Amino acid sequence: MTATPENSTGSGDDPGAEDDRRVHIDWGVVLRASLVGLAIVVPVTVLRVVLDRELADFDDSGWIYPLFVLLLVGYFAAGWIAGRAKPDAPLTHGALGGIGVLVLWIPIRVAIWAVREDGRALFTGDHAALRPGQIFGQIVIAATLSMAGAFVATRVGLRRATREARPR
Repeated sequence: MTATPENSTGSGDDPGAEDDRRVHIDWGVVLRASLVGLAIVVPVTVLRVVLDRELADFDDSGWIYPLFVLLLVGYFAAGWIAGRAKPDAPLTHGALGGIGVLVLWIPIRVAIWAVREDGRALFTGDHAALRPGQIFGQIVIAATLSMAGAFVATRVGLRRATREARPR
């Protein structure tokens, strides 16, 4: 927004000061965070596929829960990396990093579906590989957990900085 006489506060502030408060997204940080998260999510996804093939009743086995937790750790780690790299805008970078993990994972998931080809449709049917509701839920989970990771990373960084700044 540009300062004009109609929207001026009359405080004499620099007209460009409002532009300085905008978040500048560092896409390199977002990509790095996404790749770190992806480095956790892909092996977990591949392990799930292997276990699904090898176990007679994978859906009723206890493997689903630890694998799901590991996926959540991947999203949290992406946020952690983003939050540590950009402490001035950790939640924005964390959310973008987590969603980036999901965006990078979807083509891998499609490739897994294509290789397995076990009679399931990709987007439709009772047993679709990628249901729209499932994708929406994953976006929410990815954004939320990566923002949490970014928040925790920033708080830990601030605590360390204040501890190191104290006179002894």
